Amino acid sequence: MERRSSWMLIALTATAIMLTAVTADRTNNKSGGLYWSTAEEEAQAQLQPRVDDSAVDADFDADGGFSSLDSMLQWALGHSDPDQLKEAAKEVQGLSPSDLNKKRLEIKQLMEELKTPSDAQLMKVAILDLKNSSLSLEDRHRALEELLELVEPIDNANDLNKLGGLAVVIGELDHSDSETRKMAAWIIGKASQNNPLVQKQVLELGALSKLMEMVKSSFVEEAIKAIYAVSALLRNNMAGQEMFYEEAGEKLLQDIVSDSSIGNRLRIRAVVLLGDLAEFQLGNTEKDELPFFSNRIFLKSVVDLTSAVDLHLQEKALIAIKNLLRLKTTEALVFKDFCGLDVALERMRQQLQDLMVEEYHKDYAMDVESLRNEVQLIFQRKLEKVSRMTA
Repeated sequence: MERRSSWMLIALTATAIMLTAVTADRTNNKSGGLYWSTAEEEAQAQLQPRVDDSAVDADFDADGGFSSLDSMLQWALGHSDPDQLKEAAKEVQGLSPSDLNKKRLEIKQLMEELKTPSDAQLMKVAILDLKNSSLSLEDRHRALEELLELVEPIDNANDLNKLGGLAVVIGELDHSDSETRKMAAWIIGKASQNNPLVQKQVLELGALSKLMEMVKSSFVEEAIKAIYAVSALLRNNMAGQEMFYEEAGEKLLQDIVSDSSIGNRLRIRAVVLLGDLAEFQLGNTEKDELPFFSNRIFLKSVVDLTSAVDLHLQEKALIAIKNLLRLKTTEALVFKDFCGLDVALERMRQQLQDLMVEEYHKDYAMDVESLRNEVQLIFQRKLEKVSRMTA
């Protein structure tokens, strides 16, 4: 136990020596703190003469950090003079408990100063990279990927505009590279998700019309991330929805839903957005229902999705139909006579019964059947209401 304690003291002293050296190096840094480099600065650093790799341990990162506390202690032990360590150990052993505690606090403070940079610092670096017009495409993608991860927490998303990053990301929507545009739309969607503040900021910066245009892109992933962003901006946001309709958003949805040549992933996103818009309308009864909700051509294209091969698309179509049926201006007889909803629901019932026999599809098929039943009941009540009125 005594030997173990001695080695702990040696490691503690070695760490103190290492931290003192790092602190001295930081004193020479004009920034007064740890420096987190942009892609341009990293590229310039690569041009500087390299030190002998054998003099640097693999666990010591180029930016002055370590993969773990153990690796830091190992580095300190491996890069200190043995005689100096012995003398330092004797010195530490001679310290009083209060002095030893003071030294530990000093080391703890230094370690705190050497901790990982804050999310805000990392966001600033990524934003600076994106502002660099000469940045390589690879580094631009990397900066966008970092922002995509960083904006997930709502506090970080709220900071994006404060740091000047939101306008920069929106500017990337006009980039000639489709992957860059896709990533920018993805970031906007993630930052706006259930976030009224960011929704407002994005709308004020005029990004909605550009995102709606991107939904029509021939690059599938770009279109999918664009409609994801549009959905995030419109969810529970009256101002955003009004802008969407002013830009003929209902026609955009109808074109996607009714075009069977479009991939299912984009059509799923479109029909989910439709369901959200109809649900929002249900919660705002003081607002007049929009004519497109009761457009029979549009309604038929939604009902037709229930015959799609993709069960996931069928499910999302059912959710949209359920919300549309609950609106005051939609007519039960249009759903029945023009859209053939009764036939579609019966066809789905038979299909789901067959899938329930298969173990792999059973649980999901049962969930969809429960939803189908709910739609059937709402539809029947709406038809009965019409019958009573005409009796």
